[in-house]
Amino acid sequence: MSKTSSGTEADTVAIAEVGRGCFALARPGRPTLGVIRAEDCLVLVDAPANKDEAAPVLEALDRLSDKPVKHVVLTHYHARRRLGASAFVPGEIISSDLTRRLIEERGRQDLDCEQVARQQEPQGPLRAAYASGLPVDPSLTFASSLSLRLSGREVRVMHLGRGHTMGDVVVYVPDSGVMFGGDLLEPGGCVDARDGHLADWLRTLERMRAFRANALIAGCAPAVAGPTQVGEALNRTRDYLDTLLGTAKACADERMSLKEAYAAIRDAMDPRFGKLAHYSTRMPFNVVRALEEAGGQDLPQVWTADRYRQTLGLLGSMDRADDQSTASNAA
Repeated sequence: MSKTSSGTEADTVAIAEVGRGCFALARPGRPTLGVIRAEDCLVLVDAPANKDEAAPVLEALDRLSDKPVKHVVLTHYHARRRLGASAFVPGEIISSDLTRRLIEERGRQDLDCEQVARQQEPQGPLRAAYASGLPVDPSLTFASSLSLRLSGREVRVMHLGRGHTMGDVVVYVPDSGVMFGGDLLEPGGCVDARDGHLADWLRTLERMRAFRANALIAGCAPAVAGPTQVGEALNRTRDYLDTLLGTAKACADERMSLKEAYAAIRDAMDPRFGKLAHYSTRMPFNVVRALEEAGGQDLPQVWTADRYRQTLGLLGSMDRADDQSTASNAA
């Protein structure tokens, strides 16, 4: 993979070419974006958090091509993946029909939750990133799949099933074998399942596997290169979700309280997954959603800012107490 960079250290955009004309754009603490280069245009897979966050991305794109961004594909509805799309208008903003529905029904609440989350990280790079977000509605949506023909190059945009959200899409470039997976995977880290459909997500991963991609760009991590490495990334996500849902079902069958179930699930999962990036911060919300699904609730309950704070206060306090106890015993 070839790499270049752009901007100051704080705004560095690392560019990695993972297949012919297919690039990963990564910045510390931010989701990884994808770029597909055709002869007459660029396709951007997902957007930065807002217009300010988009400036270094635009500079990086200028280094890749002097052609315009013709399409921005939103892999799902979350604020951190779409608010900066306004910087790329008049390019066409593409999403699934279900993602547009989720933007309309839950977009404002998700933005509120992101702002609460960043308040917990006062030095984090995205602390104020959402304050100036300018939502842009998708200009083109589709039900199951869409094929873009770009100077003879095909780009497939596909809804393979529910997963990280109800409306996730993946982008696949057949001539390079590169897949862009949004947040359906988090290579090297813990996925965010708070809006997830866990049983369906497992099936969606297997549909992704069927493409036998040569490289994968997903999550908030460097691209994964090589079919074996792509398969391993799929396996890690599958194992995490399968363990989470299976343990949640056992807790639901025993009619445990939320705190009891959270402790039991953490006991089962910490030894295997506890060192994954984002694990401790995402587990309270992932467990709540897993218990919902285990109890028969198909659609995730809307995450409002108040609900987000309450969950963080109730279950996050258990983690903090455990950390203090561990430190005390070590002393």
